[in-house]
Amino acid sequence: MDQLAWQVSRGSPITKIEKAADIAGLNVSVGSGTNQEKILLEWDAQNQKAGLEAANIQYYQKYGDVLLALKSGRVQAYLGPNPPIAYQVAVGGDSRIVGTLSGGGSVEGLIAVMTLKGNGLVQPVNEAINTLIENGKYAEVLKRWGLDNEALPTSRINPPGLPRQPK
Repeated sequence: MDQLAWQVSRGSPITKIEKAADIAGLNVSVGSGTNQEKILLEWDAQNQKAGLEAANIQYYQKYGDVLLALKSGRVQAYLGPNPPIAYQVAVGGDSRIVGTLSGGGSVEGLIAVMTLKGNGLVQPVNEAINTLIENGKYAEVLKRWGLDNEALPTSRINPPGLPRQPK
């Protein structure tokens, strides 16, 4: 599953971010040009349309700069890909996750492995991943890295993708 995470500093009073209204008036950071930026901008527009205070969105080019901004209080929350955030939370100890959401926004986001068409790897890789799911090793590895919320029940070949966005 493609999951995004809301990261805050360890001592932050923010306990959860689940919906657009939860970011109203906050100083938040997101990567420019990312899918998470698109979602964040949609949430902020939704809040403003509802008469809520706009979020102050700040951009940093490097994740290390985001971490410094969180630690110093320049931003209150960061929206980014769940895997590196979960890793940082596990090893850094100075931040925590207060919410996750689908990387597809309002639709389920799936992550894909791709290979050259016709090279014969698709079926064996699919079967290998499903074997790991069935024997529990897949869940074990995801849990070890704090990514159990990204587990799929089964590996699929050519699952439906995200809907096309109008240009």
